[in-house]
Amino acid sequence: MTRRLPTIHATTEHAAGPYRLERLDLEFSNGERRLYERLHSRGHGAVIVVPLLDDATVLLVREYAAGVHRYELGLVKGRIDAGETPIEAANRELQEEAGYAAHSLQVLRSISLAPGYMSHQTHLVLARGLYPQRLPGDEPEQLDVVPWRLDALHELVLREDFSEGRSLAALFITREWLQHMDRTDADA
Repeated sequence: MTRRLPTIHATTEHAAGPYRLERLDLEFSNGERRLYERLHSRGHGAVIVVPLLDDATVLLVREYAAGVHRYELGLVKGRIDAGETPIEAANRELQEEAGYAAHSLQVLRSISLAPGYMSHQTHLVLARGLYPQRLPGDEPEQLDVVPWRLDALHELVLREDFSEGRSLAALFITREWLQHMDRTDADA
């Protein structure tokens, strides 16, 4: 069943740091009215990069995570700068954080963090054909680069220091894509 989207009767906006908070006065198809809030990013989006060293090995980075006050393993990620495409941002972030560039970059899909109240989208980019190349980044210290075998993903997901949801989702999406879609692309 396809539902008609609620009618927006009014929108008010407020500054909320790097976001814009919107309050929506909504009316649903059954006549019910509610106030909803959502956050809009003021930036240009973000990328999360799955850098494949080879067909079986992904590169992770270990960096300080202020939210949990510890060092966390995760994928290369960052903001898309003004005028950049997700592919350009992914290759730049890969060079800044991991010290590699990629010959082949492909956006697999976009993922949302909390679609119930945030508009923010992160573009999942698969990077292949890696070669060493470093750009200066905005990190306060050089990040550790940790190769991890995709067939040991079951061990990685249970580690205390690997807890970021985007990295978890990106690795599973990539593994499924490599097993099912990459083969289809090669046959075409």
